[in-house]
Amino acid sequence: MNDKQVAELFVEQRVLEPSQAEDVLTEVELNGKSVAQAIIDGGYVDERGFYQTMAEALGTDYIDLTECEITQEVLRFVPAGLARLHGALPIDVIGNMLRVALLDPLDPRAAEDLHFALGKDIQVVVSPTEQIEDLIKRYYGSETSSMEEVLKQLGEVGELLQLRGDEEAAVEAEANATPIIRFVDLILYQAILDRASDIHFEPFENEFKIRYRVDGALYEMAPPPRHLALPVISRVKVMANMNIAERRLPQDGRIQKHIAGRNIDLRVSTLPTQFGESLVLRVLDRTTVNLELEALGMPDYIYNFLLEMIHRPNGIFIATGPTGSGKTTTLYSCLRKINTIDSKLLTVEEPVEYDLEGIVQVPVNEAIGLTFARVLRSFLRQDPDRIMVGETRDLETAQIAIQASLTGHLVFTTLHTNDAPGAITRLIDMGIEPFLISATLEAVLGQRLLRTICTQCRTTYQPNF
Repeated sequence: MNDKQVAELFVEQRVLEPSQAEDVLTEVELNGKSVAQAIIDGGYVDERGFYQTMAEALGTDYIDLTECEITQEVLRFVPAGLARLHGALPIDVIGNMLRVALLDPLDPRAAEDLHFALGKDIQVVVSPTEQIEDLIKRYYGSETSSMEEVLKQLGEVGELLQLRGDEEAAVEAEANATPIIRFVDLILYQAILDRASDIHFEPFENEFKIRYRVDGALYEMAPPPRHLALPVISRVKVMANMNIAERRLPQDGRIQKHIAGRNIDLRVSTLPTQFGESLVLRVLDRTTVNLELEALGMPDYIYNFLLEMIHRPNGIFIATGPTGSGKTTTLYSCLRKINTIDSKLLTVEEPVEYDLEGIVQVPVNEAIGLTFARVLRSFLRQDPDRIMVGETRDLETAQIAIQASLTGHLVFTTLHTNDAPGAITRLIDMGIEPFLISATLEAVLGQRLLRTICTQCRTTYQPNF
């Protein structure tokens, strides 16, 4: 459930009036609070009342964990990796039913995953979030021990895998084996905690590397045994609905998963290499991306110019920079700023990275001929005011974008160049006439990401020039 649905649930339970629900959602958007905190801070209900209302709406029990004793026998039913991944704390067992307190009790997928992994019926109960987090940390120890435990299980699975004769059947079976599932889930969980933007799975001749990219730098994690590259990569491909039998051609896919209490999108890309498939996941964490133009850290003179530029009636605005420099985030922030009831906004992207309410977004699908150029040509018959093209990568797309800007549309797009002046050279190199560029191009923004500085250990430094 998203914040809006939670607010509507409280309206149905007669805790909030519709106008109060709107105030709560405004508070969530403006101040970055959780919907629970916004409802409690608004004085509509206290913390206990909030969770009791949730329990009543779900038809389950509210449990105050300070009044509950959880035995080691019950805790052993849920392994540490699963407990952290799903924010799940086992409370007690009744027959074949395990009662579990979840950080997000409104997420049905967490209960389904636990049922599949543990082989037990799951009853979700509602408890305060802070209590669940504290007890998971207390009872399940450190991340390192959890990773070591799973790696030990993986070693045993790897030995079994090598003993099997039919490799294809073995890979498919082991991709769905519980230790493989837990290991991949733990990798994803740790990547989200570390705020990773990408996860790399790289098989080499004698080793299998797994690396995270955090703030632009790659960090390597403890590697699993080399012979587990195939089942681990196959597990990710299964999650992304990709063909696990096809290892000769590159593939693309997408995973939508609830991890550590957050909805995460993962873009998956495979590349056949000399020693197996290399696989990279781009992490799109919607909860950590602030799509407000004011939050992007631009100098005032650029911000003010951009505000004036995005309200122009026509022309082309280009964001440039290397891969992963935040170009799409900047364009999304611009679109959110001008997304008003009197404007029709259309985007064509590969893929759609973040869902923007009130904006029509179209994903490109090259396999069926749905290219940037084809979608853009159709856009002109949809009566748009503003158009965003995820990337201008060929002459045909650039020509249609220019045609759109000449006929009264404001077009946002990105180009892969090293700097802003390089955008003009790139357009000319594509085959666009210089007079068309001068007639339509309104602005080019060149950007890079800067690594954040730790607020606890930062010190001042005066460079010597």
